[in-house]
Amino acid sequence: MTDRAEQQVLFKVILAASVGNFVEWFDFAVYGFLATVIAQHFFPGSSADISLLKTFAVFAVAFAFRPLGGVVFGMLGDRIGRKRTLAITILLMAGATTLIGLLPDYASIGLAAPVLLTLARCVQGFSAGGEYAGACAYVMEHAPSHHRARYGSFLPVSTFSAFACAAVLVFALNQWLSPQALADWGWRLPFLIAAPLGLVGWYLRNRLAETPAFRALEQRQQTEHAPLRQAFASHGRPIAWLSAFISVTALSFYTFTTYLSTYLQQVAGMSRGNALLVSVLSLLFAALLCPLAGRYSDRVGRRRSMATVCVLIVLTIFPSFWLAQSGQLGLAVLGGMLQALPAVLSGVVTAPLLSESFPTRIRYTAGAISYNLAYTIFGGTAPLMATWLIDVSGSHLAPAVYLLLVALFALAGGLRLPETVHVRLAEVS
Repeated sequence: MTDRAEQQVLFKVILAASVGNFVEWFDFAVYGFLATVIAQHFFPGSSADISLLKTFAVFAVAFAFRPLGGVVFGMLGDRIGRKRTLAITILLMAGATTLIGLLPDYASIGLAAPVLLTLARCVQGFSAGGEYAGACAYVMEHAPSHHRARYGSFLPVSTFSAFACAAVLVFALNQWLSPQALADWGWRLPFLIAAPLGLVGWYLRNRLAETPAFRALEQRQQTEHAPLRQAFASHGRPIAWLSAFISVTALSFYTFTTYLSTYLQQVAGMSRGNALLVSVLSLLFAALLCPLAGRYSDRVGRRRSMATVCVLIVLTIFPSFWLAQSGQLGLAVLGGMLQALPAVLSGVVTAPLLSESFPTRIRYTAGAISYNLAYTIFGGTAPLMATWLIDVSGSHLAPAVYLLLVALFALAGGLRLPETVHVRLAEVS
């Protein structure tokens, strides 16, 4: 295959993986941005703070199903291939998200409403558990070894762009609809968009071929029949160390993408529209920063990149929260951009690490376990923990202290991993 043909294939691979990833995270983001509205419909009768805590608790419960989804889809991906597995995950996510947009609220069916909401969120979590590690493996198994973070950075680009688009849509609804119309029916529209988006993502993924690395395994009849058992038996320690680092990826990501908007409304007293505008500008900044972070990681290596993430958190986390709680639009945007710096670099370096840390025969399974363990414990609980910490401590900076402590834990785990920046994926054992 010529260099031009390889570039065309790689472009299509990145497009299909990124579009599918965009759909997955757009669906997840909408729930976070509409948390305050959802609380009114599915958890009425309590104080605003308690309703919001219940809504974020449902957000966190969905993450409990991510490790299960990671195991199930990881094993499928290592047995039947990356392509077919990723086509399944996107259809599940789109269907569950569409269902949320159609659910009757508490006033219509009582307790069944929050129960059905929780079930739909669990399906979202289950499908998301098989998404990101699989998408990373799909891209990395096509990318040249010396540019894996560079090409892999387009997955975080699609993730931050998904959150930005979700925020833009919710912001537009806030501007175009009256508060009553938004509360009555407008909040459903972003969830219903999931259906056509999911079909587009499925179509793109279904048209692509399997990765060269997995095809080579199939041709040699070396696909792993028990990838879960093999992953823990031969790579238990790398799974634990990588999960430790991804803890800060998960926490910084959801603090920045999901909780920031709520923080600006609840703590800084900003309107929902201005809070979403801050999120949109910060998220677009993050998306633009991803390719630069990818080039940086390919140049200095994964271990230095992980250390840089933790240094950035130490330097930026308190100033970012001080700026955000000012309530002034310009300062809040600056605070959001400061939060974006470690969130971007941690996300970009995580993408290649998920593939570089494990051999092809168990890459999907081991990567999904590492990723989803961390995201379940530290990502899904981020808004809930931040809200609870402020409530019990009385300090608006409590979430910053929590993120700082997790960053130190992540650094201790991440530096146990070997340098993998230029290894050939076929040689990882």
